[in-house]
Amino acid sequence: MRLPLFIANRYLLAKKSHNLINIITWISILGISVGSFALIVVLSAFNGLEKVISSMNNRLTPDLQIAPVKGKTIELTAFPLGQLNEIQGVEYVIPTITEDALFRANDKQHIGQVKGVGLEYQDIERFNEIIFGSDGLQLADDEEHSFAVPGAGVAWYLGINAYNPYAMVRVYVPKRGNASLMSLENSFNSDILTVRSVFSTEQEQDEKLVLVPFDWLSELLEYENKANNVELFVAPNADINKVKKSVTSLIGEDFTVKNQQEQQETLYRIMRSEKWAVYVILTFILILATFNVVGSLSMLMIDKRKDTEILKAMGADNRLIHKIFMNEGLLISVAGGIIGLLLGIVLVLLQQQFGFVKFGTGGGNYVVDAYPVLLKLKDVLLIFATILVVGCTSAFLTVRHAMRKSVNQKSRLNDR
Repeated sequence: MRLPLFIANRYLLAKKSHNLINIITWISILGISVGSFALIVVLSAFNGLEKVISSMNNRLTPDLQIAPVKGKTIELTAFPLGQLNEIQGVEYVIPTITEDALFRANDKQHIGQVKGVGLEYQDIERFNEIIFGSDGLQLADDEEHSFAVPGAGVAWYLGINAYNPYAMVRVYVPKRGNASLMSLENSFNSDILTVRSVFSTEQEQDEKLVLVPFDWLSELLEYENKANNVELFVAPNADINKVKKSVTSLIGEDFTVKNQQEQQETLYRIMRSEKWAVYVILTFILILATFNVVGSLSMLMIDKRKDTEILKAMGADNRLIHKIFMNEGLLISVAGGIIGLLLGIVLVLLQQQFGFVKFGTGGGNYVVDAYPVLLKLKDVLLIFATILVVGCTSAFLTVRHAMRKSVNQKSRLNDR
């Protein structure tokens, strides 16, 4: 062990001549422990919420989405759908149409979006987790009857019961070309679909989206061999980034390819901004806690003035003295940081495993029963690095100021 660190460690553990210094030192360690504990717990809570929200959104979001760079539609006759199916890892290639629409049912109406999807949607397993109703995710039957699958919010606004075999919804979409605005019938194309199930994911999607068969909506919108997007669903063990590169190189620069996070860029940006805003706020609290380290270190330097004089008499220079007290301040910060991080990690792991912090005791209808948390190694490393930077900076400024003050006092005495 290097000499400055050895002496600093002895100063940290040894009893001081004034008990107040010991008390302030332990208060400093406690303050930094609380700050680091709060940082790891809060950041893990944001990670858990992000994971839950992402899992809810991603249930109905394709793994990859292809959209035109210019214009609104993709000409399917000239698009390499067959070649996309041959890319390793791709399971489904599904053209989709999304359009604003008016929905009517039970003398109620609601404005949202209608999304035309291929019947392959019925075969995608993860969609079964979000479907409620008598027949699961059914867009058409053997007799080629088409069905609508509204979000739970849309169904609630329209008073639709998915378990009612006679539940229906009328869909209105704008007519193409120069439609007359004098009447609803002349401005919109409309048709009725039976409702046998609803889906439930995230509130924004639930309150605006209705799934319908692609061919049905294409005919209603007077689209011919056109789509707004092409959605790709990949195999569970496929490398999504590798598939994305293959798709991008195949379709060229006229189209964009987005993964799930890029499709919901605004949502993820907001969640991350909130997380880092909280990190900055708690870091300021951690900085305030280091003022105790400043006080403890200043008092220790006064208390050990005789020791420093003896060390100088033995040949030590100001640089060695500076390193001793720098290491002392850093040891206080590191000790507090490690204690806080260990306690926070234990708490987060217990919550992940047992979920003892619940959302409510009244048996409310929550997406998850316990508060979600997720521990990430990069957060632990970031917090520890923050503690090192804050502790090292505060110790450096404190020791430098004290050393300069001591030198100035000695020069004044020599002048006299």
